[in-house]
Amino acid sequence: MPMAVSCPTSPGAQSAIPPALLNVCFVLCVINAAYFPVAYFSQRWIYDPAGLGIPTDFINVWAAGRLVLDGVPAQAYDWDIQKQVEVALLGRDFTGYFAWHYPPPFLFVASLLAHFPYTVAFIGWVSVSLLPYLAVMRAIVGRGFGLLLAIGFPVVFSNTLVGQNGFLTAALIGGTLYLMPVRPALAGICLGLLSYKPQYGLLFPLVLIAASQWTVFFTAAIVAVAMAFASWLAFGTESWQAFFHWMPTFSQAFLTEGKATWWKLQSLFSLVRYFGGSEATAWGFHWVLTASVATGLVVMWRSRVSYSLKAAALATGTLLTTPYLFMYDMMVLAIPVAFLARIGLAGGFRPYELPALGCALALVVTFVFTGLPVGLGATLIVAGLVLQRAGPWWRREPAPSPMAAAGT
Repeated sequence: MPMAVSCPTSPGAQSAIPPALLNVCFVLCVINAAYFPVAYFSQRWIYDPAGLGIPTDFINVWAAGRLVLDGVPAQAYDWDIQKQVEVALLGRDFTGYFAWHYPPPFLFVASLLAHFPYTVAFIGWVSVSLLPYLAVMRAIVGRGFGLLLAIGFPVVFSNTLVGQNGFLTAALIGGTLYLMPVRPALAGICLGLLSYKPQYGLLFPLVLIAASQWTVFFTAAIVAVAMAFASWLAFGTESWQAFFHWMPTFSQAFLTEGKATWWKLQSLFSLVRYFGGSEATAWGFHWVLTASVATGLVVMWRSRVSYSLKAAALATGTLLTTPYLFMYDMMVLAIPVAFLARIGLAGGFRPYELPALGCALALVVTFVFTGLPVGLGATLIVAGLVLQRAGPWWRREPAPSPMAAAGT
C-alpha cells in the first residue's frame, strides 16, 4: 500500500527562536553578506589587484558555455581545449585544470551564462541560484528565520567564493523533499532537474520505491530523459560521447590519483585516502557506509517516523554516500539543518541539539582557515541528531495505509 505522508505542520508561534541560535545566524549572515562586496571592490574576488582573473571553479562553466556558443560543445570536455579558453579569459596561466565534467544538459546553463561578460555571469549565477535556495529554506523552516539561517549557513561563503552550484543543488534536493507530500509532480520535476549532478540522486529511487511515491518517481524519470533528449538535439551525439569518454579520466584523476588533493574532499572515501589508506581500503569503507545508509533509509521511510525526520535523513544520506564531495557541495547540509530547526521551533530543542549544531557549523567554518577535511564530521553530527530525534524507529510498526490514515 502507498505510504501516507503528511506535510510538516508549520511551527508558527509555538516556540520562540533561542537567542543563541538567532545571534549566531545573524553574525554569520552579516559576514556572508558583507564580505563579497568588500572583496570585489578591493580586488580580492573574481579579479586580483593586477586586473587578472582569479582562477576558480566558475571559469569552467563560462568556458564550457563559450565553446557551446562557438559551435563545438563536445570540446568542453577536452581538458586541454577547455584550459586554453580559461587562460585566454583570465589573462594568466594556472596550475592544474578546471575541467568540465557535467552531463550535457547543464551546457544549457553554461551557454546562457557565456552570453554575458565574465563578471556579470559570475555574480549573476551566484545571485540567481541563491533565490530558489532561499525560498526552499524559508518554506522548510516555516517562518522568516529560515532566510537568516539560509544566508548564515557557513557553506554559503565557500560556494559564493568559487561561484559553484551548491545553491542550486541544495534548492533541488530541498524542493524535492518539501514538495513531495503536497505536490508530488513538482517534487518529481525538482528531482529530475537534479540529474545534472546524478551522484546526489542515487538514494532517491530506493526511497521512492520503498515509500510508493510513484508520481515523484516517474515524473523525475520523465524530466531526466527529456533533459537528456533536449541536450542531444541541441548539442549533438558528440557531446554525450565526449562526456562518457572523459569520465574515466576524471575519476582516475580525482578518486585514484587525488589530483584535487584529498583534504578538499569531504567524504569518508577521501578521509581514508587523506590518512594514507589505499584506494581499495577507501572503497571498502565507502561501500559499507553506503549500504548501511541505504538500508537504514529504506526502513525509516517505511516506518512511522515523522516526515520531517525522514526528509532530513535522506538529505544527509546524499552527502554520506558520494565519494566525490567538495565543501561547496555541502550546501545540501543546510536542508537537514532546516528540517531540524523546524522541528525544534515547533516543539522545543533538546538540550544537546543547539550545541551539537554549533559544533557542526564550527567544523565547516574551520575548513576555510585550516584546510582540513572536517566536512564529514559535520555531516555525521547532523546525522546523529536526526537519528536521536527518530528514536528506535526500526522497532515501530509500518506506516498506515492511506485509508487508515484518513481516519486518524
